[in-house]
Amino acid sequence: MAAMDNADWWRGAVIYQIYPRSFQDTTGDGSGDLRGIAQRVPYIAALGVDAIWLSPFFKSPMADMGYDVSDYCAVDPMFGTIEDFDALIEAAHRHGLKVIIDQVLSHSSDRHPWFIESRASRTNPKSDWYVWADPKPDGTAPNNWLSIFGGPAWEWDSTRKQYYLHNFLASQPDLNFHNPDVQDALLKTVRFWLERGVDGFRLDTVNFYVHDRQLRDNPTLRVSKAAKAKQTNPYEYQNHLYDKTQPENLEFLKRFRALLDEYGGRTSVGEVGDGRRSLKTVASYTSGGDKLHMCYTFDLLGPDFSAAYVRKCITAFEAAVADGWICWAFSNHDVVRHVSRWTEPGGDADATARFSIALLACLRGSICIYQGEELGLEEAELAFEDLRDPYGIRFWPGFKGRDGCRTPIVWDSNEPNGSFSTAKPWLPVPDDHRARAVDVQESDHGSVLAHYRATLAFRKQHPALTVGRIELLDAGKDQLAFIRETGNERLLCLFNFAGIAAEWRVPAGAGTVAPIDFPGPVAAVDGDRISLPPLGVLVARLE
Repeated sequence: MAAMDNADWWRGAVIYQIYPRSFQDTTGDGSGDLRGIAQRVPYIAALGVDAIWLSPFFKSPMADMGYDVSDYCAVDPMFGTIEDFDALIEAAHRHGLKVIIDQVLSHSSDRHPWFIESRASRTNPKSDWYVWADPKPDGTAPNNWLSIFGGPAWEWDSTRKQYYLHNFLASQPDLNFHNPDVQDALLKTVRFWLERGVDGFRLDTVNFYVHDRQLRDNPTLRVSKAAKAKQTNPYEYQNHLYDKTQPENLEFLKRFRALLDEYGGRTSVGEVGDGRRSLKTVASYTSGGDKLHMCYTFDLLGPDFSAAYVRKCITAFEAAVADGWICWAFSNHDVVRHVSRWTEPGGDADATARFSIALLACLRGSICIYQGEELGLEEAELAFEDLRDPYGIRFWPGFKGRDGCRTPIVWDSNEPNGSFSTAKPWLPVPDDHRARAVDVQESDHGSVLAHYRATLAFRKQHPALTVGRIELLDAGKDQLAFIRETGNERLLCLFNFAGIAAEWRVPAGAGTVAPIDFPGPVAAVDGDRISLPPLGVLVARLE
């Protein structure tokens, strides 16, 4: 674990995201908890990851599953106690794992004491801690900003007789980052967790922190009628120039980074939801070594999955982010699981899972794995009455929400609720997930789980894949080829996205291909000619 002692341990690291409510229940209430995560730390360590990322476990009314925080320095009783958190930190560190926690700084719950005081009057000490604005003369909202969760981004308050801003639920009021006291208070909560030994922070909606002081209307986004017809959420009709990604945010990120640097060996990863400007935002947020360590975007969290599209994303990132760093992910708690997004109807989901982790492991950057993807779990189909996600409930049936990727992990195929809980789980355990339970795959050397472990072990053994440069090569329509290189190691990485076999020739002058033992399905090498099976992969040395 010598590499884990390096202050730059995060660069090229593999981060395993845990959704605590769906990982392991130890109290019999149907919801996962911190003790359950600590109990499963050996399983996580055996995957070969470097860190775990915990989705929110703070005290919360749970209107948005914990992303509505009512106390930034307390564990919600649903998940346990602060002593349980300390025990989890100790267990993770004992197994060589870093711990990253999810900080939701852009907004709080409307039950947070700060907001309760702020809404009480226009003159109290925290009256300016949230984004308040007077109505237009006709009583309507201050501008045209929309909430991602539906409707206007403004809610009327009858006490202050003003509107307050909420980019998500009305019960998630936005904090006013133009107020330095707000920044100070939030940084104080960050220090609280640093003192408890956390190794980093995932910053939720990091580009939403600061709003336009003038509250200017967002312009209409110019898209085709066909593209607009596909949208289930009118939020996508606007070009979000003023409600997020404001330049003043950079100064707060510098303050945040300076705090982390006081402790040494800490890291930060920001979630950037910024549409067409996402990579430009990543560049500005991670450049210079004085803001965030890395960011991830939604570029590879959508339906597009082709050699051309992935090449476009890599090219755009390398062009935009000169000295910054990216964290790639194919799945997380907000999107349909990638094996469901990317497997053709009637196709082999396990083949998609194996191909995807091979690609993810070879990309330049750090990578995030979302719990259950190492089992090849597909998106769960849930009935409307089983939904808990306010986003999905609001936009059903055009959009089914995020609960389908949040169902509990199945540990034992033959046990009630898959050994997740002794009680009825907060979300149903799909019957078809039982065949992919951990106990089934542990005993199968050809399982998706075994493939993930082998692929991550391979990545760790080759520095070119964790910190090396990347050079894209010309390839066919359905093939992606690039070289990863650092020091004396040059690796050729070749991927066939097609459902049929393909051939590819090594460019003249690139070197001689020397195959190495990379988890299959692998390609066949004959001199400079490489034969790729459907969804085939080659990682080989260039000599």
